[in-house]
Amino acid sequence: MLKTAIIRLFAIGALFFAWGATAESPVFRLGVAPHTSARVILEMYQPLRQQLERDLGMPVEVQTAPDFTEFGRRALNQDYDLAITTGHQARLYQTDAGYLPLATYKADFKAVALVARDSPFRSPADLKGATVLGLSPSSLVTLWGQHWMKINGVQETNMRYVSAADSISQQVLAGDASLAFTSLANFQKLPAEQQADLRILAESDSLLGRVYMLNKRWSHQLGKFDLALSNFANSPAGKRYLSQNKLEAYRKLRPKELEAMEPYAVETRQLIKAR
Repeated sequence: MLKTAIIRLFAIGALFFAWGATAESPVFRLGVAPHTSARVILEMYQPLRQQLERDLGMPVEVQTAPDFTEFGRRALNQDYDLAITTGHQARLYQTDAGYLPLATYKADFKAVALVARDSPFRSPADLKGATVLGLSPSSLVTLWGQHWMKINGVQETNMRYVSAADSISQQVLAGDASLAFTSLANFQKLPAEQQADLRILAESDSLLGRVYMLNKRWSHQLGKFDLALSNFANSPAGKRYLSQNKLEAYRKLRPKELEAMEPYAVETRQLIKAR
């Protein structure tokens, strides 16, 4: 009887130990900048999450933030194991938090200024007093747009910010705003009828788009993450992701490519600190 009781206690203890180990098991945090709604981000990055889980052998959780400024603050606070964000914030994470660049996409990244197709806005001078939308003060497309307005002498605009890129064009079409800054990729992903009802008033030169930045605490496994991205890119799910989002493929960053984003990174640092 005593022997049986001891065996039972040992079994129960083993179960509690296993439960505790599971409850405390680490979760790899994949942070994605809020370039669209949280719902779309969670859906879009499920295939990559699943690939990382297989290659890392641990649970992976996709996280985002209410806006770019808050996402930047969390990244600088080391909240993410792998952060996917545009080049200006990637540069900031590199210099201020020690993140390591893994990859970006082959496809060009551009910002655009959108107006309704039948609107009277034909030049920057027409925008005086207009309501203008951006994603958040520290998003790359918004920073580019504000530079574009300053260079072109656009004054007295009412600048507003929204949290989701997939609603920004709808507000322009509804007449709630005269112009919106977004990425060319987000514009191209709109339904054909919405694209037909909009017009690109201005387009940026190529900018450094989304960059995969690895937290320095994983630096000893850099090769494992390179392999995981390669495995994903060559998988059926990865090929669909790259094709559907017009990203072409992954590529390594060119020399000085992140450094070129420093002016935007400086502005972003000020915005995050001021929050």
